[in-house]
Amino acid sequence: MTFVLFFREIGLGDRLSVGGKGANLGELTRAGIAPPPGFVVATSAFERFMAATGAGEDVRRALAKLQPDDLVAIDAASRAIRERIEAARFPEDVESAVAAAHAALCAGDPSLPLAVRSSATSEDGEDASFAGLQDTYLWLRGPDSVLAHVRRCWASLYSVESLNYRLRLKLSEDGLAMGVVVQAMVDSRCSGVMFTRSPTTGDRSVIVIEGAYGLGSAIVGGEVTPDKYIVNKVTGEIAGRAVADKAVQHLPDFAAGGVVVAAVPDAERLQPCLADEEITALAEIGRRVERHYGKPQDIEWAVARGPKAEIFLLQSRPETVWSRRDAQPVIAPKARAVDHVFAAFAGKR
Repeated sequence: MTFVLFFREIGLGDRLSVGGKGANLGELTRAGIAPPPGFVVATSAFERFMAATGAGEDVRRALAKLQPDDLVAIDAASRAIRERIEAARFPEDVESAVAAAHAALCAGDPSLPLAVRSSATSEDGEDASFAGLQDTYLWLRGPDSVLAHVRRCWASLYSVESLNYRLRLKLSEDGLAMGVVVQAMVDSRCSGVMFTRSPTTGDRSVIVIEGAYGLGSAIVGGEVTPDKYIVNKVTGEIAGRAVADKAVQHLPDFAAGGVVVAAVPDAERLQPCLADEEITALAEIGRRVERHYGKPQDIEWAVARGPKAEIFLLQSRPETVWSRRDAQPVIAPKARAVDHVFAAFAGKR
């Protein structure tokens, strides 16, 4: 059984094997829009772990009793399940496969900093993104740390937010599984998100880029207001910009691992985090990604520190909010065709 797949071996059709995030990273790699290199701990490893440790049966029993409006019971079940998974030992074959992939990715440098990111089979789809419901860990070093955080990502499939979300939407737990992305870190000078249609108006003629200094976790966590740039998708003109006061940034902790919060120097707080040529380059990448997928995208990006200022894509997922509105009929269907005529005479739709 295959427990690990590298990005170059994965495409969108592998969602059930590697989860939504892993499938998209593999698809970007195949399209030549390379994200930082990495591999995915496949859903088969999650299923092997849950079966070998008995955790799967415990989870099924705990979830069978939950009701969507009983937040106390959901919280208790979540804590018990997460502790159960995080305390269990890896099956030997899964541990060996992840350790071997880690050695291959690090290519002789076992201290290479890595990100460990959840990739559930239910996330980053066209109908719902499930963004932020499961865990991500940044700037980890060494195989033992990676293995421990793979287990934490698996456990986060049963976070309070995830359980509550699935219960409210009446989503089945059958077949639900978690892949885990293990990916080289980028020491970001700045990072952010990019939407290939306006997230506020749905306008498909523009690309909206939001960015701030350091790692993107400061934006995701709401700790900094990002700069905002609007680019005309047809002409490439930078049609608008709003530079924010960026007081803090997230930076890697090179000594202890993980991420620290640091103040942005006063002279840089009100400066744009992106140069015009970087905004233009990002917008061109956004156009390429949208063309590849054939639909608007929600993209995470980073500009590496250093003289080359290399741009990396960290994730791309379908835009869901305005796409769902587009799919709604302009006029709600009525029981009889003649009712549409009466409604028109009455000045209604």
